[in-house]
Amino acid sequence: MFIMGDIHGQYEKLVVLLRREELIDSELNWSGETNQLYFLGDYFDRGPDGIAVIELIMSLQWQASEVGGRVGALLGNHDVLTLAAYEFSEQPSGGPGGTFRDSWRLNGGNEADLVRLTDRHVRWIKSLPAMALVGNHLLAHADATFYQVYGRTIPAVNRAIQTILRSDDTQAWDHLLDYFSQRRAFRDEEMGQTRVSRFMGIYGGERFIHGHTPICKLTGQKPQEVVSPLVYAGGLAVDIDPGMYLGGPGFLFNQPV
Repeated sequence: MFIMGDIHGQYEKLVVLLRREELIDSELNWSGETNQLYFLGDYFDRGPDGIAVIELIMSLQWQASEVGGRVGALLGNHDVLTLAAYEFSEQPSGGPGGTFRDSWRLNGGNEADLVRLTDRHVRWIKSLPAMALVGNHLLAHADATFYQVYGRTIPAVNRAIQTILRSDDTQAWDHLLDYFSQRRAFRDEEMGQTRVSRFMGIYGGERFIHGHTPICKLTGQKPQEVVSPLVYAGGLAVDIDPGMYLGGPGFLFNQPV
């Protein structure tokens, strides 16, 4: 199973990484046969082409399913931000910009993405799960525990968040975006292992894999030096956000199921 963290519109880097692992061919078609590939969200913002990113993922999902492979995609906070800017534009929000669109801009929103966003893209984003359990691996975008607010099982969490994204309840959207700003819940040297164990005790899994927090901001590395995951909390948690928008080359995490 291959897993990739935050892409943030870095389409060209995405293509390089997928080709390197022979998951796509020179025509950008799926060539990974029965492999599994998961993306952990944040397809938009802080980069040049979020639309190209999701177009490729959407295409690969269909192609992989035709040959017995699987391409999964989870929801990230910047995907919610982009939807909020699209759906509610200048309506007031509790975010830093005062409106949904201004808050999105302050978080690296790319106007070209919003212009090119179609109803087909919107439906796809709104259908994305927030969490998944693949084998013994719990996958989610954020290194945070707020998912518990929305349910005590993975299906319940996914249903609750999808319900919000299909609603016009701007207060619920605000709350979701606020929760999604949380991070580093498992980094404490003394309590991190206990917290992630409890988290997986609710949702399942023996290892929690996430993105959301760039590895270089935790390790002090230069972004260009980040070419592998950060394993922490006694080996129970794995951060795979490569900080590509900061200049990192990115990587795909190859994890046996």
